[in-house]
Amino acid sequence: MPNHNNTLFQQITPAQQVNDFFAVKLASETDCSDVYADITQGSKNYILLDVRAKEAFEKSHAITAVNMPHSEINTESFAKYTQDTLFVVYCWGPGCNGAAKAAFKISALGYGVKEMLGGIHYWEDFERYPVNRRVHKAQA
Repeated sequence: MPNHNNTLFQQITPAQQVNDFFAVKLASETDCSDVYADITQGSKNYILLDVRAKEAFEKSHAITAVNMPHSEINTESFAKYTQDTLFVVYCWGPGCNGAAKAAFKISALGYGVKEMLGGIHYWEDFERYPVNRRVHKAQA
C-alpha cells in the first residue's frame, strides 16, 4: 500500500501556480534540439554563447557559437551588443553551472538570456549535432 504521508501528497499545488512555474522555467531554458532546429531552419535570432574556457572552445564547440568565458562577462565585454540582443548560453553539461553563472551575469546586465540544457556534452555526445573543431594535436 502506498505511503501517502510524504510531502508530495500533503502539498497539492494549484494548477495555475504550477503553470506559472513552468512558464518561467521555459522562458529561461532551451535545449540542444530547439537550438539546432533554429540553426537549420535559419530562424536563429540570438547569439549562441559558449561560456567555457577558450581552450575548450577551440577543441570543439557548437556550430554558430561564439566564445566568451563566463568569467569575462561584464559591462565592458557586452558594450558591443544592443540591449535587445538575446543570448543562449551553454557550458560543459549538466554537471557544470558555468552557463547558469553566465545567464545570471547577462540578465543582471539587462539582456535577455536562456540556458541551453545539456551543454556541449549533450550537443556533441548525445545528439551528435555538428561541431567546429580546431585540434592542433592528437587528443588523448
